[in-house]
Amino acid sequence: MDRLCLNCGQILVSSRTDYYFLSDKCTECSVCRSIFHSELRNLAIAHVDCDAFYASVEKRDNPDLLGKPVIVGGGHRGVVAACCYVSRISGVRSAMPMFEALRLCPEAVVIKPNIDKYKAIGRQIQDLMYSITPIVEIVSIDEAFLDLTGTINLHKGFPAQTLIKLRKRIEKEVGITVSIGLSYAKFLAKIGSDLDKPRGFSIIGRSEALSFLKGKSVKILWGVGTILCEKLNKDGIETVGALRCVDENLLIERYGKIGKRLHLFSRGIDESIVQSETISKSMSAEQTFPIDLNCREDLEKQLWLLSEKVSKRLKTKGLGCKLVTLKMKQSNFILVSRSRRRSNSIQMAEEIYDFALRMLDEFIGNQSFRLLGINAKDLVVAADRSAKELLDPIYKNQRNVEIVIDDVRKKFGDNSITKGRGFFKK
Repeated sequence: MDRLCLNCGQILVSSRTDYYFLSDKCTECSVCRSIFHSELRNLAIAHVDCDAFYASVEKRDNPDLLGKPVIVGGGHRGVVAACCYVSRISGVRSAMPMFEALRLCPEAVVIKPNIDKYKAIGRQIQDLMYSITPIVEIVSIDEAFLDLTGTINLHKGFPAQTLIKLRKRIEKEVGITVSIGLSYAKFLAKIGSDLDKPRGFSIIGRSEALSFLKGKSVKILWGVGTILCEKLNKDGIETVGALRCVDENLLIERYGKIGKRLHLFSRGIDESIVQSETISKSMSAEQTFPIDLNCREDLEKQLWLLSEKVSKRLKTKGLGCKLVTLKMKQSNFILVSRSRRRSNSIQMAEEIYDFALRMLDEFIGNQSFRLLGINAKDLVVAADRSAKELLDPIYKNQRNVEIVIDDVRKKFGDNSITKGRGFFKK
């Protein structure tokens, strides 16, 4: 049985059969933290997840916050974007309404998110990932899948050892901690990275995958959210072991395309591969309002600002979208949404705004809203619009105006120029 030191990455042969054994000192670094696994030398698919990323960055930058409960998020009407592990002891969780988080942990230090800073640090971590393998699939600003197959000679060590060294580099050079899951399949690696947070390192091999999954709740599976979990539970499927007993065709008939994935996952099978340089699946922007809004004019102005944000992100990546989703959260926290598809892709703020404005009419009534969001999906490389400009002079004029606005903002900042519909009455 191979033994991996979780501090220095040294592998030693051991006669022990325990999965974890923390009392033996490493002969290289003398640290008492090791992991034992029979497949240690054969696994190469990893999921790296930063620990309480936003909150960890804020604590790194302000040592006075160490040991204190920290919540990163909006004001009283906002939600928790991230929270440290100290605040989680009180029951605070990400995406929780801020007023509820402060009720659970009134002594928490609340910090407004600094997304630009987090993105910069996220890119720094991603650069370190790319330094050990070119096959990196970025999932979000603070997590990614890595495929280290064939890197043994390059790094003079097995993937497990290389990952320990990567974790140490991130801690030393970036100043935050990460948790890592190592397996033969992506979904198991993702599960593994969440097993021993913070600063965890978990291994799920082929030999124990089925037994490990059997008694776990179906919500542990990648893609099983709250709604699907409730549906599965209602149908009498609460554990992965129970899911494994259901016929594949029945799962597909009952739950659609995800039924096949559930069938495979329950058996420890994941046919997906780590894909680097993939096109983003969606780009979105949303805003929680300080007070509930029910005035159409106010909602239209917010809709325009969100359209500009989404458009900017699409232009930065050279992408267009064919599907636009408008979502609105009512004052009673009920979330409603509408989606519309286009035959051709769109990218301009004017196009996104016009498309979303039509869906806004389906929401307007006596209801008040606390959140508005736009999500651009079905992304493709932006099409050449020269033909449309020749046939549609109105479109050509709108595009020319937007190009000028974009150029001015690049030189003088996002707030240097805006259209009249973006102004709010004082």
